[in-house]
Amino acid sequence: MLMKISHCKTKWINALSVLLVSANFVSAGTPGKGDKFPDLSTYDLEGELPALKGKVVLVDFFASWCGPCQESFPAMEKLYKKYGEQGLVIVAINLDKKPDDMKHFLKEHPASFVIVRDASYKLVNEIKIPTMPSSFLLDRSGKVYAVHRGFDGGKTDKQYAEEIEFLLKPSPATGP
Repeated sequence: MLMKISHCKTKWINALSVLLVSANFVSAGTPGKGDKFPDLSTYDLEGELPALKGKVVLVDFFASWCGPCQESFPAMEKLYKKYGEQGLVIVAINLDKKPDDMKHFLKEHPASFVIVRDASYKLVNEIKIPTMPSSFLLDRSGKVYAVHRGFDGGKTDKQYAEEIEFLLKPSPATGP
């Protein structure tokens, strides 16, 4: 019984955290489908960014306190292992105030894709993410192809895979 109550309490705390983030990051400035995504290299992010030009990029915002983020990281790792060699780049942007919180999260949820930290909140405040996690799938031109708010397990996994496979297909005009 105690374990059941503790599990419910954890789910309630995670839901409250998502609501608080949603209240702080109103979606007024959130890039939508077809919008040019901001140039990540201009935001003083902690960590090293790879070359993104001409790549299909999944930009994901996460934090250690976000329950759905804990579920989404293994899914993104699978996507990266499956599609990384085909041109998918994943950039996960951490929003923890303390670097140690991020480090602890990554010990429990290891990732081989790129992790950077928005310690100044410059990027997240500009694009006003609507919820946690929030992901933006960018086409090869850097425009938003899809926005994912939250994480809904297998349903979101399937959406990611379908969208990524579509974007990775070579177009007759540009090739792979």
